[in-house]
Amino acid sequence: MKNFSNISVIGAGYVGNSIAVLLSQNYNVSIIDIDEEKVRLINSSNSPINDPLIKEFLESNKSRLIAYPNLEPTFGKTDLYILALPTNYDPKGNYFDTSILEDTIDQIRINDPKIPILIKSTIPVGFISKIRSKFPEIQIIFSPEFLREGHAIEDNLNPSRIVIGDNSNLAKRISELFEEIALNDPICFFLAPEEAESVKLFSNSYLALRVAYFNELDSYALNLGLDTEKIISAVCSDPRIGRGYNNPSFGYGGYCLPKDTKQLLANYNSVPQNIIGAIVDANVSRKDYIADDIMKKNPDCVGIYRLIMKEGSDNIRSSSVQGIMKRIKAKGVRVIVYEPLITQSQFYGSEVFTNLEKFKDSSSLILANRMHEDLSDTTEKIYTRDLFGES
Repeated sequence: MKNFSNISVIGAGYVGNSIAVLLSQNYNVSIIDIDEEKVRLINSSNSPINDPLIKEFLESNKSRLIAYPNLEPTFGKTDLYILALPTNYDPKGNYFDTSILEDTIDQIRINDPKIPILIKSTIPVGFISKIRSKFPEIQIIFSPEFLREGHAIEDNLNPSRIVIGDNSNLAKRISELFEEIALNDPICFFLAPEEAESVKLFSNSYLALRVAYFNELDSYALNLGLDTEKIISAVCSDPRIGRGYNNPSFGYGGYCLPKDTKQLLANYNSVPQNIIGAIVDANVSRKDYIADDIMKKNPDCVGIYRLIMKEGSDNIRSSSVQGIMKRIKAKGVRVIVYEPLITQSQFYGSEVFTNLEKFKDSSSLILANRMHEDLSDTTEKIYTRDLFGES
């Protein structure tokens, strides 16, 4: 079966960048992003994302990977477009904002209508069918990604499964594309578009459920003065339960879990449900509980150690500690922040420190969603629910 010679990946976030870098082992790959700094970094064999494995692939594949700030150079020179663009959750519309994705599909439809499009962005259930009805002349397929931020290369090399929302010859060619870069032998699922779209949302919602469950266990133990670590260790020794996603935190957060659970809840619409809505509500309750527990300590100045969700992340989007921060500030407590990713002197009205020692000295209590060796000399000031030292 003939495969693709030239591939264009649109979006240089951790999903698009990792896919582009790995595909460039075997194909000529263009990666497109409107962020010109990302383009410059990629073209100088440097990564715009934080991933320990990506540098070696960038160096070895640089002759087959080129970045552009727009789509124009790829028209007429591409065999497959892969779209890994943001679909942020719109709280007003109670739905994913797919406008960037749809605008890009329209550009390709106008300029390269015969070239197939693969969607890797997370989308609402029914999106592919809607686009196919609107533009029956284009070939468009969805294949969800299951990548961890900071481990995107590793997860692409060792996928748990490959899911394709189609069963055509094109779908099989796309599956082969990702099987080629895998070091293991992943199982492949060829599903209806709506089934593939559902797989992504239900997968992330289950992970959010796990986080929320063990956070509620922790809240219960804290309230009764019990040892959370001992309880979780004993509970998770049952192989039917397992140890994944059992480390308490300030709540689930990051780019995917909050928006995917809300989108799944919106997709239920008139379908009876209790659990999905409870996942979303439980995350709010956890932040309320943690904020109240912190306030019982009567801190004068609360320091936020890192706004990222976990070690290895390089973005602060929707991190759970921001929800705690807002609740504490609303009660009149001064809050300061240590976050090397922020270049501004203020973050939502809170002073940002670049000097870690000064930050620690200025804080009467330091919140750390995840512990770090940076804080080993000031443990008496630390408030964390990180019991197992895992993400």
